[in-house]
Amino acid sequence: MKELSQHLIDLKPSGIRRFFDIVADNPEAISLGVGEPDFNTPWEMTEEGIRALKAGRTFYTANAGLLELREEIASYLNELIGVAYEPETEVMVTVGGSEGIDLACRALINPGDEVILPEPAFVSYRPCVVMAGGSVKTIQLEEAAEFKLTPEQLEEAITDKTKAVILSYPNNPTGAIMTRADLEKLIPVIKKHDLYVITDEIYAELVYGEKHVSIASLAGMRERTIVINGFSKSFAMTGWRLGFMAAPAHLMEEMLKLHQYALMCAPTISQYAALAGLKGDREFIGRMRESYEQRRNYLLHELKRIGLATYPARGAFYLFPNIQQYEMTSEEFALKLLDEEELAVVPGDAFGACGEGFIRISYAYSLDQLKEAVERLEKFLKNLS
Repeated sequence: MKELSQHLIDLKPSGIRRFFDIVADNPEAISLGVGEPDFNTPWEMTEEGIRALKAGRTFYTANAGLLELREEIASYLNELIGVAYEPETEVMVTVGGSEGIDLACRALINPGDEVILPEPAFVSYRPCVVMAGGSVKTIQLEEAAEFKLTPEQLEEAITDKTKAVILSYPNNPTGAIMTRADLEKLIPVIKKHDLYVITDEIYAELVYGEKHVSIASLAGMRERTIVINGFSKSFAMTGWRLGFMAAPAHLMEEMLKLHQYALMCAPTISQYAALAGLKGDREFIGRMRESYEQRRNYLLHELKRIGLATYPARGAFYLFPNIQQYEMTSEEFALKLLDEEELAVVPGDAFGACGEGFIRISYAYSLDQLKEAVERLEKFLKNLS
C-alpha cells in the first residue's frame, strides 16, 4: 500500500494526553495534569442548550456561526480587549479554540514559510504549523525573565522566511503574562519584518491582579493579528467544543473557506448556550477567577514550603515548578511520581525542549484534591532526598 502522510507520521502524540490516559486506568490516582475547569457550565447556559434541543434547533447555522452570537462576541471582545470587529465579516465561531489555531496556520502558511514559536507552549501549535506545510523556529523562554518574549529574542529568530509569530498569553504551561509595556516593545520588530501575529487568548479572563492586554489592541496591530479565544476556560464549556476567532475581513474570508469545507459550522446547541452566557451578567467568571487565584496562592505557599521553586503564575491555572535539582528528566520525575505516589503531573518537555527540567501542575481542581496532592508530592520529594 502507498505511504501515509509523512508529516503525520513524524508527529509525536500529545504528552498531555499520554499521562491522562495512564491516569484513566488508575482510579486511586490524583491527576493534576488536565487543564479543564472543575466548575459546571453555568445553569442558565445549560438550560438554554436544553431549550434549544427541545425546540428542535438542531439544524446547521451559518458557516461562521449564528449572527446573533457573532454580534455578542464582537461586543464581548470590544469590552475585553478594546478592539472593535465587524460581526458579519470579522468574527467566526469555531469548534473550540484548537480549530482556530489550525485555521490561522493553514490560512497564512505557504510551503517553506517559518513561524516563530516561543516555548514552553501549548502542544497544538507546532503540529498545526507543520501540517500546514510550514516549519517552526522556536525561541526558548527563560524562567528568570518570567517566560516573557523579548524584542531581542524575536529579532534574532527572524529570517527571510519568517511569516508569523505565535503568542500565547496568559501562557499554558507557565502561567506567564505579557503586559502592555512588554507587548509594545515587540511591535517595532513585528512591523519592521512585516509579520503576522497569531495570538491565543483563551485564558484572557484568568489574569490575576491586572487586566489582560491583547496585542491586537495596540497601534498598527489589528490589521496583522488573528485573535483566538473561546468558551472552554472562561465559561467552563470544554465539552461543548466552542471557540471563536476575530481577524481583518480579508483574512477571515480565507479562514472561513477552510471552516466551510471541513466542518460546516460549530455545534448549534453549543452556540445557543454560549449566546445565553454572553447575554447574561457573567458574574460567574469573576467568581471562578477568584477561586483559581486562591488555589494558586495556596499551591505557591505549599510548594515553597516543601522546597519546590516555581514562577508565581499571573494567569491561566497552571504552575510550572522547576525540578532540575533532582537530576532527573521531566518524564522520569513524572513517571516515578505517578508510580510511587499515584499523583499525575505533565512533564515539562511536552511543551517544548526548553520545558525540560520542569513539570506542569494544573490547579483547576478542588482545594481538597490539591491538599492531598501536596501531601503525596511532599512525601515523594522527601524520599528522593
